[in-house]
Amino acid sequence: MRDSASAPETAGAPAGGLADRLFETAERTPALPLLARRPGPDGADWEVRTAAEVRDEVLGLAKGLIAAGIAPGERVAIMARTRYEWTVFGYALWTVGAEAVPIHPASSRDQVAWMLRDAHCAAVLVEDERCVMTVGPVCASLPALRHVWQLDAGACAELTALGADVAAATVDSMRRIVLPEATAVVAYTSGTTGRPLGCALSHGALAAACDVLLDGWGGTGAPPGEQGAVLAFLPFSHVYGLMVQGLCVRGGLLMAHEPELTEAALASALRTFRPTCFYAVPSVLEGIYKNFLRSAERAGRGALFERAAATARDFAEAQERRRLGTGPGPGLDLRMRHARYERSVYRRLRAALGGRVRRAASGGSPLSRELSLFFEGIGIHVHDGYGLTETAGGVTMQPLGREKSGTVGKALPGTEIRVAGDGEILVRGPSLFQGYVGAADATRAVLRDGWLATGDLGRLDDEGYVTVTGRKKDVIVTSGGTSVAPAALEQRLRTHPLVHQAVVVGDGRPCAGALITLDPESVAHWRAGLAPPDGDAGAREAHEENALREEIARAVAAANRAVSRAESIRVFSILPEPFDVARGLLTPSLDPRRAEIARVCAPEIDAMYAARSPRPGRDRPAGPTAGEDWEESDNVFVSRRRTR
Repeated sequence: MRDSASAPETAGAPAGGLADRLFETAERTPALPLLARRPGPDGADWEVRTAAEVRDEVLGLAKGLIAAGIAPGERVAIMARTRYEWTVFGYALWTVGAEAVPIHPASSRDQVAWMLRDAHCAAVLVEDERCVMTVGPVCASLPALRHVWQLDAGACAELTALGADVAAATVDSMRRIVLPEATAVVAYTSGTTGRPLGCALSHGALAAACDVLLDGWGGTGAPPGEQGAVLAFLPFSHVYGLMVQGLCVRGGLLMAHEPELTEAALASALRTFRPTCFYAVPSVLEGIYKNFLRSAERAGRGALFERAAATARDFAEAQERRRLGTGPGPGLDLRMRHARYERSVYRRLRAALGGRVRRAASGGSPLSRELSLFFEGIGIHVHDGYGLTETAGGVTMQPLGREKSGTVGKALPGTEIRVAGDGEILVRGPSLFQGYVGAADATRAVLRDGWLATGDLGRLDDEGYVTVTGRKKDVIVTSGGTSVAPAALEQRLRTHPLVHQAVVVGDGRPCAGALITLDPESVAHWRAGLAPPDGDAGAREAHEENALREEIARAVAAANRAVSRAESIRVFSILPEPFDVARGLLTPSLDPRRAEIARVCAPEIDAMYAARSPRPGRDRPAGPTAGEDWEESDNVFVSRRRTR
């Protein structure tokens, strides 16, 4: 082993199943607000359900599941967005000892068929008619599937009515025999490199990951004595979303559901629900930052925002040095500047997120240090963490009062982390999965003497803070033998306001290259701010195209400053369409499917490298291919398909 770190053991292992905490809370504090939902997509008012009301709905559904013949240990898929009914139905399944199989509603027909067949699902709850059209054609090939229920067709009410004659004592007896080691969820991996694998996660593993976070951090963001509030919008088909749900129910937080992931829907939900803590992924936080910048520029305050953002980062960095014992903290001049921007900028930014958010958590992939410092500087401390589907959620988190931006924190209590000689992160602890369903060989390949080989690369510093640097399978090896970890380059590229997505390629090629998609709204705003040149429409278009290429080339050059010249991006192409889930280029958790992207974008990749002609002493472009423009900027060769 290269490095090793561990945290003290937890106070005790969770007892019983996940549903027990809901029933205990309803018994102890029946009037506690627990779940919230909006009657309509644009409603400002939220309907709040108390712990007792949620318990009663779960009990009614559990009776219906028993009446429908769902037995303990049987698997039921849930194919729906993040909505109120998902939580109620999921807890009903756990109440009767059944296992939930979350499926993202945007999954393709082949993906759905694979997961339902692989997990031997007895039933599936789908959200709407579109999901029915996905599941329906594959039902004949799934002999174990007995029920297809549709939420928007009244499935919950029908099941509740079906179980009206089932005694509550029957449900109670089934709930009480659910043990912590029983499987609660079969969560499928992202499938970035092949077929997704079903991770069997026990009740105890899911509870442990939540409880140590609640004990060590709280995760509420609320002042002492007040109930925390969390807006759940991350997909429950991903283990991070499930962890947020578990944190809220186990911690007695008020959780609201927002199924729409559009910028407008999320902004509206944040303003009206006003959460105290914000759980997100880096791409969401990056989008929020870019929206702040875009709004400031539209109001003619772009320069003010840039100065305020720089001050926020400087202030947060000085605070970090003080809490880590490496510096005195912000000086008088910095404190005065920060106070001035607090009145004119920062409080307005917090108001856009509801005005009550003081703490946030980021997961799914590493958050850039610059973005973490920005949010801390405006008064929202982002705790970056790390976990996998195989670990039932987080295994690291920033320690309260000792946060270090740019890392994913330290091992959670009871968890051990090692970094192997090849840089791979190894994990051992109470939240590890039970194995891959029906894939013993794959399980043995990642579980070694009780340690999980995560497939992630990283390092541990002297204080035990973990930094994740990329995925082993994502490492690109150029034809010259240089190894390139794409994550850091992609992360830095995405921080540019115009860049929406970035995927680094280059396996077996002479150098690293990048496929880049643009943010349409940011590009439109950027174009509007360009000084129009003299000449006709054609001249203006050429001017805009050249200026855009130069701007993206500067973004690439800035990203390259984080790596050696041999690892730097030497060519890139700007694509006219974003990568998305529907085309199979992103996983449901929005990770790039690199092999599929390389296949679909093969013509663009080939053209990008074909136009780069190496010559002794200096590389020069060989000239444009049909329909493309090329130029050299800071020794970066640029390809851009015209989008007009």
